[in-house]
Amino acid sequence: MAAGNTNGVPLWHLIVVGGHTRSIGKTQLVCDVISAFPRADWIAGKITQYGHGVCAQNGENCDCAPDQHVCAISWETQADTGTDSARFLAAGARKSFWLRTKQGFLAEGLPLLRTALHQAIESGGQDLPPVIVESNSLLQFLKPSLYFSVIDPSKDDFKDSARAALDRADALVLRGTCAEFSAEGPSWTKLPARLLKEKPSVAQREGEPLPEPLHVLVQRMLEGPASVSI
Repeated sequence: MAAGNTNGVPLWHLIVVGGHTRSIGKTQLVCDVISAFPRADWIAGKITQYGHGVCAQNGENCDCAPDQHVCAISWETQADTGTDSARFLAAGARKSFWLRTKQGFLAEGLPLLRTALHQAIESGGQDLPPVIVESNSLLQFLKPSLYFSVIDPSKDDFKDSARAALDRADALVLRGTCAEFSAEGPSWTKLPARLLKEKPSVAQREGEPLPEPLHVLVQRMLEGPASVSI
């Protein structure tokens, strides 16, 4: 995975994992990808937005908001704390970060992410590790190497932003079996009828290994040139 660059700007292999709502196994899918490629030396992370004391990731009051600024980033140091970023380390990631931003302020958080990634790699190194991030909002600012979207037919919360992002997905990860999805998908998704027919999709229950089609996509990405400027 040789490092590429455009006018001196490093290029990365980047996977983004999103989904239509919370508690559908997005974090687990990140862990599945990391575990499936233990030699890739991943940098993994999660982006959380908050507002009025409520976390956009889980819809509940939380302590993810920075005390003084609209955004903050931190590196996880332990793999056994039970946080999502700790789970990434436990799965085999080289480093794991948590970026928190106020809703609507992710643009202000991107310089923090960029600086943190540059600091995480050895000075003068020729290879950049691949990056995998749990986020939907990151798609507003860049085109990742791969975007996987998780859909669970048992969860009827489908945000408009997540629906808009589906058309950019390289693969849909269906929690449950394909039999649970009609040709048009669950009625609550209000998806275009063509989407589940045209988009590559795989069924994966949590706890199952990374499906082979996703494994192939990630392998091809890792073997190909880096193309993402963060």
